[in-house]
Amino acid sequence: MLDTDASPPAVDNAAASPALLRQRGSNHVGLRQFNERVVLQALRTHGSLAKAEMARVTGLTAQTIGLITARLDEDQLLRREAPVRGRVGQPSVPIGLNPDGAFAIGIKIGRRSADWLLVDFTGHVRERIVLDYAFPDIDVLLPAIRTHLNQLLDGLGPLRSRVVGVGVAAPFQLGGWHRMLGLTEAQSEAWNNIDLAEQVQQMTELPVSFAKDTSAACVAELLQGRGRDIPSFLYLFMDTFVGGGLVINSHLHRGLHGNAGAVASLPLSPAQPGQAPAQLISQASLWELEQRFREHGLDPMAAYDKRVLQAPWLEHSRGWIARAAAGLAHCIVSATAFLDLDAVVVDGAAAPELLQALCESARHALADYNWEGLHQPPRLELGTMGSDARALGGALLPLHACFAPDTDIFLKT
Repeated sequence: MLDTDASPPAVDNAAASPALLRQRGSNHVGLRQFNERVVLQALRTHGSLAKAEMARVTGLTAQTIGLITARLDEDQLLRREAPVRGRVGQPSVPIGLNPDGAFAIGIKIGRRSADWLLVDFTGHVRERIVLDYAFPDIDVLLPAIRTHLNQLLDGLGPLRSRVVGVGVAAPFQLGGWHRMLGLTEAQSEAWNNIDLAEQVQQMTELPVSFAKDTSAACVAELLQGRGRDIPSFLYLFMDTFVGGGLVINSHLHRGLHGNAGAVASLPLSPAQPGQAPAQLISQASLWELEQRFREHGLDPMAAYDKRVLQAPWLEHSRGWIARAAAGLAHCIVSATAFLDLDAVVVDGAAAPELLQALCESARHALADYNWEGLHQPPRLELGTMGSDARALGGALLPLHACFAPDTDIFLKT
């Protein structure tokens, strides 16, 4: 760790926003800010720490920790907790992140719903707005994005100045597979030709970042869920259409076009002359479960809540689970052959009980494959973010861009 804070800090002549780390006039400003971010990341990872523990975790000297915490205190990014008295000596004072130190807004635009999340400095969701629809209409949804964005900002009152950015998470082609959804060509093209990030940027002076929805969900899992303990994993997100992401050595691997982990397009068998094989999207998406319910006069939206494993939906869900698990097992074996992964993490917008049953069925399906030449099946883990994953990941992008020690906001440090 580079320790450059042994001398007193230079005078701060920059009039920066209080929510952002201030630029300080010094030849060492970059290293100083890096060390500040290392301390913030240590607190985010380990929770509240006394200064001595902070020095041990970060490798910085006690003097440097004192200077850094004083500056972060001045920026209102930290809060001091009740003293802890030990057996000898003075009581230690744990220091943690101030939840009101900074905020970000995550917006998820999906094929079935849109979510707005206000996320605080600790990564907790403070406010949530959900809008459900059969399919998003551009002329209705764009004004709704502006209205609910401003609603969350206005609700912060004087803390509004501490919002550091907006993250938008949406499919790259929201109008994709429009025939499966029963959409017209015009409806599909309207979404495929729009720059959603630019549309949102026109609504606010805050910086706006964009990520594919399942990549954003993967970021949330990487930074605040299973990804803390799993270096490399394939991420599968069960939603209207199945999607995915890929983490390698604690980095989100985006690929050449930002589309790594696009499991929906995975073919389920070799192509025959003049006949393209079915894709995973047709076998492992909640859309297919919706259709099963519709065919039997049942509410299709039960696919997304706990009714899915209750009568009269249960008998139809069982067939979908078996079919979807077989498709996921094929996907997992294919990924393992190329990537030799530590694990596969499965999450989604579905009820946790359905995801658990799907994972159990997929484990049984994996046992039917020939694993010769491959080490062993990767372990299957349930994700921890659920339906919030995409919007939460969107919000984490600007937070980590402003406060994480690495310039790559997708890096878990």
